[in-house]
Amino acid sequence: MPRLDHGDLWKNKVRSLQLQLRDRFRVAVDRHLRRQQIFIPDGYFSSTLQRWLRRFRDFRQESLPSSSFYRKRVSNEFSAEEDSALLRMLQAVAVPVLGNVCHVFMNGLNRVQVYGLEKLHESLLHRPQGKPLLTVSNHVASMDDPLVIASLLPPHVLLDARNLRWTLCATDRCFRNPVTSAFFRSVKVLPVSRGDGIYQKGMDMAISKLNHGGWVHIFPEGSRSRDGGKTMGSSKRGVGRLVLDADSMPIVVPFVHTGMQDIMPIGANFPRVGKTVTVLVGDPINFDDLHSVEKAEVVPRGKLYDAVATRIGNRLYELKLQVESLAIEQEMQLISSSMHTMERASGLIQQVDWELFGMGNSMSVHEDSQQRQETIALPNTNVTQPQQSHSEQNLRTGFSYRVRGYMDRMELMSFAARGLFMNHGTKSSAVCTDIAPLKAWKQFLEANLLRHWNYC
Repeated sequence: MPRLDHGDLWKNKVRSLQLQLRDRFRVAVDRHLRRQQIFIPDGYFSSTLQRWLRRFRDFRQESLPSSSFYRKRVSNEFSAEEDSALLRMLQAVAVPVLGNVCHVFMNGLNRVQVYGLEKLHESLLHRPQGKPLLTVSNHVASMDDPLVIASLLPPHVLLDARNLRWTLCATDRCFRNPVTSAFFRSVKVLPVSRGDGIYQKGMDMAISKLNHGGWVHIFPEGSRSRDGGKTMGSSKRGVGRLVLDADSMPIVVPFVHTGMQDIMPIGANFPRVGKTVTVLVGDPINFDDLHSVEKAEVVPRGKLYDAVATRIGNRLYELKLQVESLAIEQEMQLISSSMHTMERASGLIQQVDWELFGMGNSMSVHEDSQQRQETIALPNTNVTQPQQSHSEQNLRTGFSYRVRGYMDRMELMSFAARGLFMNHGTKSSAVCTDIAPLKAWKQFLEANLLRHWNYC
C-alpha cells in the first residue's frame, strides 16, 4: 500500500483554495510581477527614485572624498528662534551692567597694561558694515572672559549690548541647571557640548552670529591652561570652521594676556585685587591664501581647518613670548621706580628738622651727636642730661617713623605743637586746654627759639 504524504495533501488543498478565490473575486496577486513593474525603465516613479539615489551618492562622493569634513552652511533664520524678545531685553540690561562692573574691577582694583589696543578698536569700531569679527586669545583663568574683554573696551562701548561679543562655553560648566543657563544666555554665551564635534548646534549658532556681522570671541585651545598659563595648548580645528564656513570671512584679531593667573588662581572661587595684567594685541591674521585654495577644491576640508588652526596657534604663541618679555620689563621698571621714589622720600625726610616737632631727628642719635660736635661748640653748663641706652634710642626712632607713617603732616605738626606747649607749660603749673595750632606754635617759638637767639 503506498504511503500517504501529508505535506503534499495540504499543498494541494491550499492550491485548490487559491484557485477558488481567484475565480470568485477575479483578483490575481503576484508580488514578483508587481516589483518588476515598479522598477521598469520607463516608469516615472522608478526613474525619480533612481535619480535621487544617484544625487545622494554623488553628494557623498564629492563632499566626503577622504574624510568626514565638509562645508556646512548655516541659514540666516537658524538662530531666529533663539533670539526672542525677552532674551534680547535681558541681554540689553545684563551685558552693560556686567561689562562695566568688570571694567571697574580690572582698571580700578587692579592694573591693566595694554599694548596695541588701537588694533582691536580699529577692527571693532571701524570695520565695514556687516563684516564679522572673530577674536582669539589664550585661556588662563576661568574668568578671562569677561574680565579681560571688559578691560580692553571703553565704558561707552560696553553700554551697547548689541555690538558686544558672543562667546562659547561648555554645557557641563555653564549650563548645568536652569538658573545658570538663563544667566549665561543673558550675557551672550552660546552652549557647546564636549565631544559632539565641530558640526554641533552651538558652532552653527556662532557661525550664524558671524553671518549677521556680529563679534564672536573664542579660545582656540578649547579649555583652560592646566599650569596657570605657563604653557599654551594647541588650537582645535573648530576655530577653522568658524573662519572658513562663514558666509563672509571674518576679521581675525589675536591677543594674549598674562597675569590673570594671579587674579584668579587655580582653585580660587573669587578674584583677587592688587594684581597686574599685561595684554598684547596683535595684527589681524590673513587667510586669503587658504580662501583661494578652498575655492579651488584641491585640498580636503579637514586639512584646511587644520591649517587655519595651526596658523592661529602659531601667532598666539609668538604673542605669548612677546607679552611675557613685556611683563618682565614692566616689573623691572616698577621696581626701579619704587626704589627711586623711596630714595626721594628718604631724602625729603632727612631734610626735615624733626626736633622742632619733638619727634627726634630722622637720623640716628649717634650720627646727629657727631655732626653737632663738628659744627656747634656750646659752653659747658651744670645741667647733666641722662644718658639713653641703645634700645631706648632705637625705640624712639622707630616710634617716630611709625607715627609719621600713620599721621598726616599737618596733623603731626599740630599734635607736636600742642604737646610741646603743654610740656612747657607744666613747668609753670599752667593748665592748657583747646589751644589752636597757630597760637601754640607762636608761644612755643617765643619760649624756645627767641631764647636761643638772645643767648647767641
